Amino acid sequence: MARMSTSTLTADDLEFLRRPLHGFLTVAAGPLPPQPRPVWFEATESGTIQLFTTPDAAKVRRLRRDPRASIVVAAPVNERERWVSVTGRTTIETDGARDLASRLGARYWDLDDPIRAQDLAAILAEDQLRIVLHPETVHRYTY
Repeated sequence: MARMSTSTLTADDLEFLRRPLHGFLTVAAGPLPPQPRPVWFEATESGTIQLFTTPDAAKVRRLRRDPRASIVVAAPVNERERWVSVTGRTTIETDGARDLASRLGARYWDLDDPIRAQDLAAILAEDQLRIVLHPETVHRYTY
């Protein structure tokens, strides 16, 4: 069993986070108790976590009021227990969201399936923003 905290993502964290796993995002100005939401995400080479969303999403309104957020990513059942939790401040970016959605669509879905390809096309047809989580604290656990 190993527990460790740092202020940055390690190479091992990045390798884990590049798998097609769901992250559970919680924003600071949300309801009490917090209500995490599953999200697609991407860990970048620079050590940030990014995701996309529509401009009218509740998380965007909340992050504009208070930019703090966290994401937790866990290994699936039937694997050894492992999770990574990242907390920090976010920025909301107007560029790169559609490219991110395209990459993540290919990562999470089989786009040879015409229904999934159509689902992704619908996502890409909407306005999108990119949320970037800048790690301040990273906790990890492996067993």
